[in-house]
Amino acid sequence: MNPDVSSILSPDIYYRFVFALALVVGLIVVVAFVARRLGLGGRLAASGGRKRRLAIVEVLPLDAKRRLVLVRRDAVEHLVLVGPESDVVVERGAAPPAAVAPDFAASLGEARS
Repeated sequence: MNPDVSSILSPDIYYRFVFALALVVGLIVVVAFVARRLGLGGRLAASGGRKRRLAIVEVLPLDAKRRLVLVRRDAVEHLVLVGPESDVVVERGAAPPAAVAPDFAASLGEARS
């Protein structure tokens, strides 16, 4: 056998390959776990072109285990306290604030008078 071929087929190279593969897979698992604990996990998008009825408006972490989540369903918002043991609805049925953009011409007219 050619010496170059025998060095390529040595068991040492296969062991290093398996070790490197296990190390990379382990790092991916650790990064995914940390991202999930920090709340960086992605959310699935709605299928098709339809308008989504349910949305998470805002998330406020209170401590390492609890967070306040503002959820909008249709035109109604609900404030939920999410924890490891239980979830509590703090406020239900709140109307979202009206986001009215000021009219630039009207603002300019008020500023001049």
